[in-house]
Amino acid sequence: MSNPYSDLPASNYWKTGVYDRKDIVHLDIHTRKWELSKDTSIVTAGSCFAQHIGRRLRNSGFNLLDKEPPPPQLPVNLQPSYGYGLYSARFGNIYTIRQLLRLLQECLGVATPSDYIWVDSSGLYRDALRPNIEPNGYFSADQVVQARAYHLQRVRAAFQEFDLFIFTLGLTETWECKADGFVYPTAPGVVCGRFNGMRYSFLNLSFMEMLSDFNEIKRLLHLLNPKPFKILLTVSPVPLTATATEKHVLVATIASKSTLRALTNELADNNQDVDYFPSYEIITNPWAKSRYYADNLRSVTEEGVEAVMTAFEHSFSLQGCQQQVVRDIAWTKTNKAADPVCEDVLLSAFSPKQDAI
Repeated sequence: MSNPYSDLPASNYWKTGVYDRKDIVHLDIHTRKWELSKDTSIVTAGSCFAQHIGRRLRNSGFNLLDKEPPPPQLPVNLQPSYGYGLYSARFGNIYTIRQLLRLLQECLGVATPSDYIWVDSSGLYRDALRPNIEPNGYFSADQVVQARAYHLQRVRAAFQEFDLFIFTLGLTETWECKADGFVYPTAPGVVCGRFNGMRYSFLNLSFMEMLSDFNEIKRLLHLLNPKPFKILLTVSPVPLTATATEKHVLVATIASKSTLRALTNELADNNQDVDYFPSYEIITNPWAKSRYYADNLRSVTEEGVEAVMTAFEHSFSLQGCQQQVVRDIAWTKTNKAADPVCEDVLLSAFSPKQDAI
């Protein structure tokens, strides 16, 4: 007897789409909406998992924009720790949609952070909106101001030229400055600064808040870049290091990732210029049996990154795109096995020393 499930492709059934294919990468897991070419200008940003994507795109010869390159005198092996080569500008990690929105608003002069110059434990100054990009800090607040002004110029340059924006969503949890609504990549007091409950508040972004933020992001991107462009969204498979909610960290992680995944599904289904690539599903699905996670059950292994990017290149038919520049080859060889630079991992230092029951 015929029914709506009688003649579906093998990929539509769990047994043939997942279980029976447990020894191979799911190359057909994504159906592209549009074509890419080696000339497509790509901007990347997002959570620390996005560093893996950017590194692999660079290594595969994609036209990955880098509008804030390192100074010539900085050794290649030190460039990532200073925030160079990780993204298309020296953003640092952008964990939430709200963080990206505030950055674009700042670039366009419609919002200005009032509290972003923090002091670390050594008495040096840092840009709280990207606290890890200068590991040794700045000697004065004025240096922070000048560095940020230059950074905003470079961010504008990147977003004025791109054809494709790949953004990896990492978190829903963030910390907000009550005075101006700017959010930080990590809580005050973790990398630098000092927590003050009168000045900062915890924020766990809802589906509707992030949907509104994304729609505003698209509007601002069109102001910066009037030509047609595409947005490719991914969700980081990296669990939370810690949660500021009252939930167990595992429950908080699933809640956060589920909300992000629902959001990307909504956006991709209702915007022809927005697509979702399932890196999250490739890493976390039961077939993988945690093989793509390191021993800490958080960090994604090189094998996992390879699985994601193999499927990505297959979907966009760009496996043969291997043209590279000399600096990119050197950067990739030096940093291929390096862990991504992540602020949130520093939260582990505040966990209890003994096992809790």
